[in-house]
Amino acid sequence: MNGTKKNNMFSEKEKVVNRFMKSSLTGILVLLLGSGAAFAGTNDSKIKTHEYAQNKRITQGIESGQLTKKEAGALNAEQSKIKNDEKNMKSDGTLTGKERAKISREQHRASNDIQKLKHNNKTLN
Repeated sequence: MNGTKKNNMFSEKEKVVNRFMKSSLTGILVLLLGSGAAFAGTNDSKIKTHEYAQNKRITQGIESGQLTKKEAGALNAEQSKIKNDEKNMKSDGTLTGKERAKISREQHRASNDIQKLKHNNKTLN
């Protein structure tokens, strides 16, 4: 009889520990998922990649003489506007899908402008 009482007590302790571990794991998962969602709201690596590539193309156009100073100034102003728009959209801490799409459209338009101006037969020479 004494042995059965110990087994029952051990089972109760196991139950308490299991409940504690389950609730702890649930809490940790909630925190991880919540922080992941918050991080995803500000993840803008694609935007930064486009920004870097476009600035590189503008610089290359200046160095090769494909862009005049006036054209380069206009393209740099366009890049600044996009960056400013992005900064304003992120002021609340997140970049929504709609805002991300707007930035993407602006970057696409800027990419087309770079292409047109680099190949319009106006050069520094």
